[in-house]
Amino acid sequence: MTGYGIGSYDAGNAKYTVEIKSLNSKFLELNLRLPKMFAEKEFQLRTDINKLVERGKVNLSINVEKAQTTVNAAGIDTELLKHYYTQLKAISTDLNQPADNLLQLALGLPEVVKFEEETISEDEWKGVEKAFQQALAAFQQFRGDEGKVLEQDIKYRIAIILKNLELVELEDPKRIPIIRERLNQFLNDAVAREAIDQNRFEQELIYYIDKLDITEEKIRLKTHCEYFIETLKNDDANGKKLGFISQEIGREVNTLGSKANDASIQKLVVGMKEELEKIKEQLLNVL
Repeated sequence: MTGYGIGSYDAGNAKYTVEIKSLNSKFLELNLRLPKMFAEKEFQLRTDINKLVERGKVNLSINVEKAQTTVNAAGIDTELLKHYYTQLKAISTDLNQPADNLLQLALGLPEVVKFEEETISEDEWKGVEKAFQQALAAFQQFRGDEGKVLEQDIKYRIAIILKNLELVELEDPKRIPIIRERLNQFLNDAVAREAIDQNRFEQELIYYIDKLDITEEKIRLKTHCEYFIETLKNDDANGKKLGFISQEIGREVNTLGSKANDASIQKLVVGMKEELEKIKEQLLNVL
């Protein structure tokens, strides 16, 4: 499910902006982009997001804007520099090699030049954490609002399927007399009526019509649709469950279409399939 949230905290000397974004994904994929000063806080941030977010490709970033651009001065370990320089000079003398640029070479050796890492105070972290909670709340609100829109759209499409089912109910009683008349006409055209065993004909007709009966499919389709709406109202994460129910709805719709053997019902079935495909697309966004 898509989502977006942003929060900020102004510490005077720096402004911190927390941004959370997500795209659709079957699982929770969490990616954090943090300044080095927040490295030790990564586990806490991941834990807080995992508690509230169940699915989606989620990106969390924290941006720092300094009020004044300053460069942290580098420190030089003079004792270590002297030690390196002395050793290098002694080696150059022993090897009878020029002693040019020994100081530059010594400055490049490990631990001679040290840069002070940026840190964040506990008070500043509390402000950033508040901005993070603000962004997370806005993110959840965004997803909640999107969920309500999806819910209304899915309910609307289930209602269309049920409406088409009602129209199928009206068309269904018309099928059998038409099928009976069509078979009678076929036999009359093929053989003389006197040559037809009416008892056998009725037995075969009953068997054939039983194969075309769609009563069970209509009942199951209605039940599945009602169960779908009931599950949709549940506050728990039911995206996968709704997906399974939509598959059952699809099976009944397909069976209904294959057994109906009627053009008007087939048109209604095509409409049901179209709405069901749109529902399945929307369910990819539902938790």
